[in-house]
Amino acid sequence: MKPKDAWTRPKDLEAELARRWDRGELLRPLVPDAQDALSFPLPLRLRRPTRRELSERFDDVRQWIAELERGSHDKRGFGYQLEWEEVSTRSLGKNRVPLRAFVPTHDDAIRLVGKRRQAAGFERLTTETLERFPALGTWLAKKPLRALEHAAEWNSVLAVIDWFRDHPRSELYPRQIDIPGVDTKFMQKRRGLLSEILDEILDPAVIDTSVAGARHFEQRYGLLSKPSLVRFRILDPTLRIQGLSDISATAAEFSRLDLPVRQVFIAENETNGLAFPSAPSSIVVFGLGYDVMRLRDATWLRQKGVDYWGDIDTHGFAMLSRLRSFLPRARSVLMDRETLLAHRPFWVTEPEPFTGDLPNLSDVEAALYEALRSGELGENVRLEQERIGYSQVEAAIRAAVRA
Repeated sequence: MKPKDAWTRPKDLEAELARRWDRGELLRPLVPDAQDALSFPLPLRLRRPTRRELSERFDDVRQWIAELERGSHDKRGFGYQLEWEEVSTRSLGKNRVPLRAFVPTHDDAIRLVGKRRQAAGFERLTTETLERFPALGTWLAKKPLRALEHAAEWNSVLAVIDWFRDHPRSELYPRQIDIPGVDTKFMQKRRGLLSEILDEILDPAVIDTSVAGARHFEQRYGLLSKPSLVRFRILDPTLRIQGLSDISATAAEFSRLDLPVRQVFIAENETNGLAFPSAPSSIVVFGLGYDVMRLRDATWLRQKGVDYWGDIDTHGFAMLSRLRSFLPRARSVLMDRETLLAHRPFWVTEPEPFTGDLPNLSDVEAALYEALRSGELGENVRLEQERIGYSQVEAAIRAAVRA
């Protein structure tokens, strides 16, 4: 059996270039004035026999040299070239052995990885893009494969970019944008790509930098998005609005209300909001979770009694603290140690507990939160709202209304 060696083979040289392709490095030289672009001739790593191996395994070395030569530019007309040196040994005399391997030109590198068609497509894409948007040179050099991935639709991508450049912060819904050959779904599916490019070419003054990511695409670039809704139920039958008790309004509309109620309950869970017991001169807002900030502009709530009911877990207290950042007098309902301990058989595990500091809790609430956070009562203890008996909920609501 022949001894193993780690000498570089033609496939290793091709694999090194393939890795450079996968990192976008072989496309970067096609972007004019790109920084950190590869220069040619491009050296490649060549692991070669030692002098001892040359003497002891001469036949293996000859086969290795022949294999490298067969794959080289001299034999194939493209690819890598070899630089040679003469090595002398006592037993074999002088022999010519590869010293270095290198790729002489960018075209040789592209041909060796079999990407001539893709490289030509990227070069066309780059020329067209920079004619219209010179500022995108840096992005193209940084993310050439990202651009190449969308080459088939690149004209549509540029058409969208054109539109945003000509209509900064349009305050339109995406459905209202008319771009030939581009529909709303095209933009929705490519918001991440469009965000990267728009950040490069738009005036920073027209970008809302307080938000980022595809989820906030509309807000970041001045489009209208689906409005945030606030859902509430009127718990007093005598106050229903033309018979309506379950109402959804945009956050802006809700903020302009001033309902003739004394008490506002806020329930984290939608199911509990739907099953909330009747109460005089009261409403329940429900299903917001961490989005309680939608209520921040509803200043009329500050004149009402506000009670919050969430799960007894770390996130429930985090939501309560968030609510208190703008409604400091809000009370908590059924979020105490007594309720938690009385329902021990119904405890479940909180998947990913919140561990930050919560500045807006009362001393009693903070003590319970710390007990949950530290594991004093058990690991990741959680009591969900739905597991509290309905009669106990009714009694707690009656007591809150009387208070």
